[in-house]
Amino acid sequence: MFKNYTMNQLVLPLDLEVKLQKNDIAFHVHHLVESIPLEAFEPFLRNNGCPAYHPRMMLKIILCAYTQSIFSGRKMEALLKDSIRMMWLAQGYQPSYRTINRFRVQSEVKDLIRQCFVQFRCQLIEEKLIDQEAVFIDGTKIEANANKFTFVWKKSIEKYHQSLIEKSNQLYNELLENEIIPEMERESDEQLSLEELAQLVQKVDDVVTEYDKQIEASSDVPERKALRNERKYPKQVRKQLIDFVLRKQKYQQDIEIFGTRNSYSKTDPDATFMRMKDDYMQNGQLKAGYNVQIATEGQYALAYSLFSNPTDTRTLIPFLDEIEQHYFELPKHIVADAGYGSEQNFNDILLKRKREALITYNMYLKEQKKKYKQNTFNPDNWKYDKETDTYTCPNQKRLEYQYHSVRNDRTGFQRKFKIYECEDCSGCPFRSSCTKAKEGNNRKLMVNEKWEQQKEYVRAKLSEEKTSAIYRKRKIDVEPVFGFLKANLRFARFSVRGKSKVENEMGLALMAVNLRKFTAKQLR
Repeated sequence: MFKNYTMNQLVLPLDLEVKLQKNDIAFHVHHLVESIPLEAFEPFLRNNGCPAYHPRMMLKIILCAYTQSIFSGRKMEALLKDSIRMMWLAQGYQPSYRTINRFRVQSEVKDLIRQCFVQFRCQLIEEKLIDQEAVFIDGTKIEANANKFTFVWKKSIEKYHQSLIEKSNQLYNELLENEIIPEMERESDEQLSLEELAQLVQKVDDVVTEYDKQIEASSDVPERKALRNERKYPKQVRKQLIDFVLRKQKYQQDIEIFGTRNSYSKTDPDATFMRMKDDYMQNGQLKAGYNVQIATEGQYALAYSLFSNPTDTRTLIPFLDEIEQHYFELPKHIVADAGYGSEQNFNDILLKRKREALITYNMYLKEQKKKYKQNTFNPDNWKYDKETDTYTCPNQKRLEYQYHSVRNDRTGFQRKFKIYECEDCSGCPFRSSCTKAKEGNNRKLMVNEKWEQQKEYVRAKLSEEKTSAIYRKRKIDVEPVFGFLKANLRFARFSVRGKSKVENEMGLALMAVNLRKFTAKQLR
């Protein structure tokens, strides 16, 4: 006996919500987007043309598709025709892949995504899934949608640009020596500007035109031949100058695109070439990518930002600024790994933001080892006399204070050092092990007192039971988010180009990770 099954009987359509499971992820997507205030959708209002799809509906279907590891606009369009979740969220509408792709890269969508993170955090607080005691920060590099052989290197461009400056100056001097053009009023003696090169082209072109007129006006064959020979050099110079103008334009554009970076991709100029962990060629090849910074708590991403520089040290301060401006007020403890440990970062968190920095520094783990503590040639283990402000080396010689030194970082941050010098290193039996200074020079020691105080602060905080327990949570809080993003969601490469578009896609992917984790917890 079989259950009744026939294709010839009319079945009335039901509300698709009935067919979804009780705790389906589509409900969580729906409630999250519905919690966004109405004012956030006002920038999408248009008074002209055909009425647009509601941005709430568009955001819901894109978020739902991302939770199912669908990042292609065409695949999203296909899901709207055969996925019950997507059909219920779209309420029967079927926007094309072009409409979906245009919507998700709009600049206004970034504010909607930020609102999603804000509302999701409020929901986590209501559910008591986070305690707002600390925020955990870390970064990862994700490959850009760019060809890995479209690199442009800053050093190469600077080298070629300098060569162009020398050649153009040499050519200008030759033109003056040959009395082809009169001397020009230059802004700088070092190089010809783009406008001055364009003027040179015009002047040489006028000389060539004058020769053309003389050749046409003359009927004497030897004279015409002589004029053609004289015209040959200005014509060659004109061609060369036009090439200089085009090259200088390109080099100036390249330098403008670089900014503070060392490289960029021709496919996606906002992407920088970085060393990725997933090096499938096993040769340390650099690939175009973005440095993604996230702030988490309870293994949920609460804020994110993208940077073009590969190192994490210089991303912390701008990232914290963005969190305070767009997401939430910073909690008491800011936790990060040794990649963020610098004098500037500690100074910003402790003095400016009045928060506790649970951030290690590069030498922290090494300092805990017995070998490091017993190394007599390590200046950290040398005896210091506070009254006389001197250090004592392994040969029992004193290093006395000499002068202050100030160094500026790339960002313009000043670091102050005290320079100490040994009274006499001549004939020291430990010289080869103690210093690399040339014979006749004494051992010098640079001490950054502020940095030493900050390191002492970190060591004290991480020795306390409560703060060390918070720091130990870092690995099990922020790292799983990246693992879930790359392994479970299978989001390992961007599908759009340009920083503003990439930021939107990153926000959608991280919110998809949050929703999947939140849904899984509700099922337990």
